[in-house]
Amino acid sequence: MSSARIRKIAVFVDEIHIEQGRQIDPPTRRACAVAVIDNPFAGQFVEDLADLMQVGEELGGQLGERAVAALGIAPADAESYGKAALVGENGELEHAAAILHPKLGAPLRKAVERGAALVPSSKKRGGMGTVLDVPLGHKDAAYVRSHFDGMEVRISDAPRANEILVAVAVTDSGRPLPRVGGLTKDEAKGEDGLR
Repeated sequence: MSSARIRKIAVFVDEIHIEQGRQIDPPTRRACAVAVIDNPFAGQFVEDLADLMQVGEELGGQLGERAVAALGIAPADAESYGKAALVGENGELEHAAAILHPKLGAPLRKAVERGAALVPSSKKRGGMGTVLDVPLGHKDAAYVRSHFDGMEVRISDAPRANEILVAVAVTDSGRPLPRVGGLTKDEAKGEDGLR
């Protein structure tokens, strides 16, 4: 069983109090917990990426719990979530995919209590200070348009060439002033992950 070798963790909280001159009360809040880890497969092609899949499982819960704690809410009060990974130049996009897809979701869902919808994700390659956009969607009903969103994060000294930046974002609400229609969060049943 593998374990993530973490160089640093950063947690960001974004609060929107005014949008287009209108007061947002309570403010729209998004939190993102980010781990900077060693990439054990940097600079080499490896067929079996199971070690990175295990790292994803470890980080899903750990980062999800940190994001929820940063918002100061109960896990059940989380409304949307997302995940993303940024590999340094000696890594490959498949390293990010191995972390994000097979196993990260289950512990993240536990951290936010439920999570019937797919967790939106993105992956990219870049150097230190590269901006990573973490997509967001409602945790139980993907058709809730008010929660289609994203959060931008950046760490000035990461990822180094042999590192991966792994991010999990959680919100306590949707976008401020949503008005593009569709299913509302109060109408969502959350039974099939869509509606």
